[in-house]
Amino acid sequence: MAINAPNEFMNNTYADLVKQTFNYPQEDFETKDGELYFNGLHLKSLIEKYGTPMKLTYLPKIGMQIKKAKQMFANAFKRHKYEGTYNYCYCTKSSHFSFVVEEALKHEIHLETSYAYDIEIIKKLYEKRKITKDMFIICNGYKQKSYTTRIAGLLNSGFKNVVPVLDNKEELGMYKRSVKVPFKLGIRVAAEEEPTFPFYTSRLGFRARDILEFYVDNIEGNEDRFQLKMLHIFLNKGIKDDIYYWSELNKIINLYCQLKKICPELDSINIGGGFPIKHSLAFEYDYQFMINEIVGNIKKACKKNKVPMPNIFTEFGSYTVGESMAHIYSVLGQKIQNDRECWYMIDSSFITTLPDTWGIGEKFLLLPVNKWDQEYQRVVLGGITCDSHDYYDSEEHVNEVFLPKIANGEPLYVGFFHTGAYQDQISGYGGIKHCLVPSPKHIIVGHDKNGKLVDWVYAKEQTAQSMLKILGYVK
Repeated sequence: MAINAPNEFMNNTYADLVKQTFNYPQEDFETKDGELYFNGLHLKSLIEKYGTPMKLTYLPKIGMQIKKAKQMFANAFKRHKYEGTYNYCYCTKSSHFSFVVEEALKHEIHLETSYAYDIEIIKKLYEKRKITKDMFIICNGYKQKSYTTRIAGLLNSGFKNVVPVLDNKEELGMYKRSVKVPFKLGIRVAAEEEPTFPFYTSRLGFRARDILEFYVDNIEGNEDRFQLKMLHIFLNKGIKDDIYYWSELNKIINLYCQLKKICPELDSINIGGGFPIKHSLAFEYDYQFMINEIVGNIKKACKKNKVPMPNIFTEFGSYTVGESMAHIYSVLGQKIQNDRECWYMIDSSFITTLPDTWGIGEKFLLLPVNKWDQEYQRVVLGGITCDSHDYYDSEEHVNEVFLPKIANGEPLYVGFFHTGAYQDQISGYGGIKHCLVPSPKHIIVGHDKNGKLVDWVYAKEQTAQSMLKILGYVK
């Protein structure tokens, strides 16, 4: 929903602006006495306790997202009388942190990996008894020897549901040489990209027209050693209700039906990830409708082709962890540079802490933590690096940013919400950042052994000494 540019001389508060523009309060946001609460957390109290800049992870949100998706798939299966099973996988590349993965594992999920070092995480999780050798581990990506060797090691040590998803024709030969036990296989189908992309077909996976021949020439007849169990597809655009998505989904469904007639072992379709998350208070997405349609399309095609319905796998990463995190900053000061632009300078950098805002123009949900009862104005947020691209000037629902005016006394605090996926991985957690801007302190909020909500410091703000050590100035 677009906002009409406000008259800055009207005596309207920021709270008035939000309530006039959106349905507010919402599930995870509410205000009391002019201050913001995030999933019931009083953010101002956490700021007073820990200071800013701060990264905040609210662990219970991870389980809430998983339960929500599982229930919606259960609803769709019941509605369509679907005969397969549903398997929820967490895509580790969204956030590899142990507290994220271990929280997700409390909710009976499976895992998807992308690189060789993911397998070392799998081993550690098994040593800590967080997983068993029965869980599904879907191994994606274009694989180097270091990756395939580790996958083979898992299979040979008894992880019977590790499924290497073949990305190219040569990959199968690596497992033939190194895996000593019967194992399952998947094949990734290269999706056609959107018309707006600079290339036509995804670089990842097999061309769809090559898969039947590859199966007949390389897999059929070797069922005692390896079996094709899964077809996999992922669309960069995500799961959206448009012609492009349904066209690509139906391609893999139809390919499954063709293959199933000659490959009885094939029993699963993996539709990847791609559920969107809320990056604006105006966010609207009918998850249940989309799941109903996906399940219904698969069943309809299988009935038409007279083949059994496949098990359905998903690999939700951003959806699982994205809405569990916030980045919170203080506004250090205001700068009026011309008649049109009012800058609010924050005590960190967008390039270093929210690199998606800089690299791909991502918009996150931006809200003030306090001063909701103050008048508002149009502003541009600036980071403290010396880079001209270190700024944030528009929200997802409107090409402007409005925040409360800075008055004397208490500083203004602002939060970027639902930032839990990819930001730390892209920025290089704990490493050297642009202009040597330190990584903020990281605060975790979760339940203790007695179920009580507690908060603790996971990582202190990065020090100059630690950076000097990385750079080789000190030993």
